[in-house]
Amino acid sequence: MNPAFLKSCAMPDVQSTRDERALAIEQVGIRGVHHPLTIRSRTGNFSSVGLFEMDVALAAQVKGTHMSRFMALLQKQETPVDSTTVVTMVRDMLPLLDAQAGHVQFTYTHFVKKAAPVSGVESLMDYEVTWRAAAKQNAAGITEVELGLRAQVPVMSLCPCSKEISEFGAHNQRSHVTMDVVLDSQTLMTVEDLITAAESEASSELWGLLKRPDEKWVTERSYSNPKFVEDLVRDVAGRLKGDERIRSFAVEAENFESIHNHSAFARISLNK
Repeated sequence: MNPAFLKSCAMPDVQSTRDERALAIEQVGIRGVHHPLTIRSRTGNFSSVGLFEMDVALAAQVKGTHMSRFMALLQKQETPVDSTTVVTMVRDMLPLLDAQAGHVQFTYTHFVKKAAPVSGVESLMDYEVTWRAAAKQNAAGITEVELGLRAQVPVMSLCPCSKEISEFGAHNQRSHVTMDVVLDSQTLMTVEDLITAAESEASSELWGLLKRPDEKWVTERSYSNPKFVEDLVRDVAGRLKGDERIRSFAVEAENFESIHNHSAFARISLNK
């Protein structure tokens, strides 16, 4: 290290100078930051890598924000991450950056250890998950936080029409159910809660590893539980609507059709 760096000296703080253009900035910060994470889950902690975006609102008279402080805050995160961690991070960010409002989000791969339905053989399933938290100081100076969780869950769907009109079998496809929910900051919802909401309403859930008895079970399970994309999105939305922890949600189902060269999709959103 250069010893001169340790000497006290007056260095200009340009970003803290006054700006005369009278234009506030709604969001300014950093994005595209990859950072290692330890995720807390029902089946134990695991390592992953998060893709982060962090920003604050900037007052009209302030020239720039303190970009390095976003990274400093991120570097301090050492405990396993869950919903409470995201809320704490965004609360800490506002005073650190002298801001009245701010937002933190990160996307990562969430792993769940699952046992196959018949053989019981264990394997990991992966899901794309995003946590986000938005904080804002109200007129009384109290910081209010809104918490969001998004999960994309791969499932299986079997076409009811194909089953009805065919003498042999029915066409099925892999589907993605994407749920984006808004929660109160005090609400404790796990990623697994959201995953279950989608998997339980599909023709069948998926596993990373299946033996032949498991494949037979999945095939017969989906055949006895056919779902149009409309059925899938309505059934998942019904579960989310009945969950008192959720303030609002958007859910989309997309079927990657096996007999067409296009997808079918449906979407429902609701403010409760």
